[in-house]
Amino acid sequence: MKKQLRPTVSTREIYDGIISGEILSLSRAITLTESQKASDQIKADRLLMQLLPRTGNSIRIGITGSPGVGKSTFIEAFGKHLTSLGKKIAVMAIDPSSEKTKGSILGDKTRMAELATDPLAFIRPSATQNSLGGVAEKTRESILLCEAAGFDVILVETVGVGQSETAVRNLVDFFLLLQLAGAGDELQGIKKGIMEMADGVVITKADGENEKKAKLAQVQFQHALHLFQPSDADWRPKVLITSAAQHKGMAEVWKMIEDYKVHTQQNHFFNKNREQQKLIWFHERMESMLRKKIFESGRIASKITLMEQKIKQGQLVPSAAAKELLKLV
Repeated sequence: MKKQLRPTVSTREIYDGIISGEILSLSRAITLTESQKASDQIKADRLLMQLLPRTGNSIRIGITGSPGVGKSTFIEAFGKHLTSLGKKIAVMAIDPSSEKTKGSILGDKTRMAELATDPLAFIRPSATQNSLGGVAEKTRESILLCEAAGFDVILVETVGVGQSETAVRNLVDFFLLLQLAGAGDELQGIKKGIMEMADGVVITKADGENEKKAKLAQVQFQHALHLFQPSDADWRPKVLITSAAQHKGMAEVWKMIEDYKVHTQQNHFFNKNREQQKLIWFHERMESMLRKKIFESGRIASKITLMEQKIKQGQLVPSAAAKELLKLV
């Protein structure tokens, strides 16, 4: 029996589904934005333009931390706390891609099994592919789509590889750094530049014998944060301790984020920050598209190959080659 092809869903149908809160339509829209096909990208841009007036009504939270800190466990406990308050939450879970195969495990739904079945929650794993900074290339588009679908809180979980996580700061309103006490790296963690970007720090796994270590780490981190210059938001980051296993500290984390939102809305930083993020998005995407256009040009590609040979043979300085190449664009 000949297999029937699934009928193509129009962007209008996807639009109607999203504004009705249909998860299937939201998933289709995100898949459309992530597609590399030119025709799909045109449809995705059209859809986003139509949905733009319905975006911007959420609080966007970036969550990062080194491997082993318990990001997925924390997000599940924190997410369940938010849904218990009646909040609709979307989790953008970013998984690292293999440098060899470009594939990704995308196992966050498995790690957050309880949250994945919550009717007020939506979890979307995405691969980083060629993107740097711990986020996927189309995370911004996914955030807008989730907002248009009526989600109140957007959580962006980065891949968790250390200081390269800074790109997520340009996507979110609140940047939360998770730290693990008792791992012997508290002082090293304080030195990291990522600390200066954090709007809040959470010490995870503060239960059992580790609770005393967590409280000590809390004091150390809070002291270190006072040594940094005040942020542009004029906000002093707090350090909290939590235990996802005991569902402890989640209400305090949410209150900290709510306090931050009120504070930055009152001093007008909240909207200014979002406006600046839009410009950063524009410039990043423009640079990416220009780079792609250059490498897709057959005439320029052959010139690049020739230049590469001369550079390897010591006949041409890389900076001079780049300038010569720009003359062809």
